[in-house]
Amino acid sequence: MFIGRVAGTVVATQKVAPLTGHPLFVVEPLRIDEQSHDRMRPTGRSFVCVDTIGVGEGDVVLCVQGSSARYTEETKTLPTDAAIIGLVDTVTVHDHKLAMPDDPQSPEGDDDSAEEGHDDE
Repeated sequence: MFIGRVAGTVVATQKVAPLTGHPLFVVEPLRIDEQSHDRMRPTGRSFVCVDTIGVGEGDVVLCVQGSSARYTEETKTLPTDAAIIGLVDTVTVHDHKLAMPDDPQSPEGDDDSAEEGHDDE
């Protein structure tokens, strides 16, 4: 399993019949920041996952890969090897709740300059 953030959607008008009606999302895996150990950071990779629970862009999700992706009622007949199976509320490591990236598009997860009100005038 891995934790990731839903980065976008996949639209495929031509696909095998069993996938019809099953939403597909681009999920970017997250990892614990190796320097601060206090937040999750994007890995820079991405996967296409079948949604089994009704998520949206920006949600932090729990995903499975490989044969485990076909162990749910929704996916047991689908040709998939990655599925979203949970919505993550929090991640706690060593009694410390980890921060999630604020912006799924930012590799650092937050942008301090935007909060400080910098302008070019």
